[in-house]
Amino acid sequence: MLDIKKIHKNPEWFKEKLALRDIDSDIIDRLLQVDDNRKQCIQKIDDLKFKRRNLEKKFVQDNSGQSLEVLKEVKRAIDILEKDLDKYTKEFDDLMYSLPNVPLADVPEGEKDKIIVEKGKKPLFTFIPKDYLSISEQLDLINIEDASNVSGSRFSFIKNELVFLQFALIKYVYDKFCQKYNFIPILPPFFIKSEYFKAMGYIDIEADKNETYYLPDDDLYLIGTAEHILGAMNANKIFQEEQLPQRFLGFSSCFRREAGSYGKDTKGILRSHQFDKIEMLSICTESQSLKEQDLFIDLETKLMEDLVLPYRIVQTAVKNLSRPSARSFDIECWMPGQNDGKGEYRETHSNSNCTDFQTRRLNIKYKNIKGDSQFAYMLNGTFIALGRIMIAIIENYQTKTGSIKIPTVLWPYMNGIKEIGNKHGKTKFKLF
Repeated sequence: MLDIKKIHKNPEWFKEKLALRDIDSDIIDRLLQVDDNRKQCIQKIDDLKFKRRNLEKKFVQDNSGQSLEVLKEVKRAIDILEKDLDKYTKEFDDLMYSLPNVPLADVPEGEKDKIIVEKGKKPLFTFIPKDYLSISEQLDLINIEDASNVSGSRFSFIKNELVFLQFALIKYVYDKFCQKYNFIPILPPFFIKSEYFKAMGYIDIEADKNETYYLPDDDLYLIGTAEHILGAMNANKIFQEEQLPQRFLGFSSCFRREAGSYGKDTKGILRSHQFDKIEMLSICTESQSLKEQDLFIDLETKLMEDLVLPYRIVQTAVKNLSRPSARSFDIECWMPGQNDGKGEYRETHSNSNCTDFQTRRLNIKYKNIKGDSQFAYMLNGTFIALGRIMIAIIENYQTKTGSIKIPTVLWPYMNGIKEIGNKHGKTKFKLF
């Protein structure tokens, strides 16, 4: 949620910034008018309540019928104004919740994301590289058919060595990065109350609601990322400035309808209804927020370099920002088996500076050194989207014989497995 006081002080600036996100300036004008109406109602109600208290004292003293009639008239006037206040308050809330965050100054305008840098050497093959699904089905690592039968489309069973690879990635991330960068490790619930999901800014519009799984009898949503629940976990908390930044590292399954996705990406684990992810979240001050985002980018790219995966950093254009975000970056990994073996970059990470947009809704504050309370800033970032990183490993580390080599840094976590499959295309290791 934006700061209504700042909008009153500089409405033209907000109109200009929000126009970049296709928000009509008339909405700002209406918002300010409704807020003025709301404040006037509150003032009139307060004045009438003060008058009513004096009349009640007078009525006790003289017990006159005339005083009683005046009291009734004042009460009727208060009732009418309170109905008006309810109407203005609802419209004010609806308008405020309809507004996305204001983009920061360096965000590229329009719809074209900006490539910042490309790093890492793309693998050179003496053969046409296969896509991950062809390799995984041959090696009995992913089973789509059985998952489709028991769960429906866009689900899968992860099997055999790929299970060990996923747990190796999880353990590696927590072992190497958690304590070193002062993250609090979290295993959160996968369900969130609607009031907190709304406060995070992800169900303000119908398009966002269509991406969610909702249990109306319980008024609970399944989370789409650990960020949703990690942010909500800190609702109504007040930190001391010296406690910030507070960083959290949460592993969770994530649930998304992917309602607008069609085509080949819906088969396999690239774009699933359910997937696993480790998410970073930071609560900090405004002055810390840019450094925190730099840290998130640095950690995301460190992981890619540890795994020896070629990648690029892309800054998100203003029209592609999520509603709560004021500034976002993606990490895209080179996946050589995509596009019929020609290869292409695919998103594996994202991170966003959401400023105080979410913390205002969640009422997350801190006290500065003077003792004044201020709204904190909140940032989120993907540390590792496990399915997509496993895809990247499978495609970048595939061999001519159909096997998959394991990145060296993961060897200590793989129960002795350094390569999946042999020259005949069969797995070397079986669970049973």
